[in-house]
Amino acid sequence: MQINISSLHFKADSKLEDFIREKVRKIAKFHDGIISSEATLKVENTDKPENKIVEIRLKVKGNDLISSKQSKTFEAATDLAVDALRNQVKKMRKFNNRIDGVDFSVVEEQIEDEMVDEMVDETL
Repeated sequence: MQINISSLHFKADSKLEDFIREKVRKIAKFHDGIISSEATLKVENTDKPENKIVEIRLKVKGNDLISSKQSKTFEAATDLAVDALRNQVKKMRKFNNRIDGVDFSVVEEQIEDEMVDEMVDETL
């Protein structure tokens, strides 16, 4: 998966970019349809200490998932944004597994259980 990172009006150091890439790659484990991602880093000009903003966009087949979070550090904002995206990906997978009111994730679990039972029977 390609991960593009851009920072507005400043230069992000390589440690921060590596941190963001590592966190975003972990989301890819939850869905194989993720094509690429874009992370944008911004510093808001306010008096508040929570002025670091991270926006992450996942390009997924059919849809884009976006999360924008603000915190005191870019690392904390990244963690919050990745958690939100992880929840969106899980909901998307659950929704995609439901067709015409049938929850195929339950059917998949039943098939896996039956396959394990058959393998156990064959070894006995």
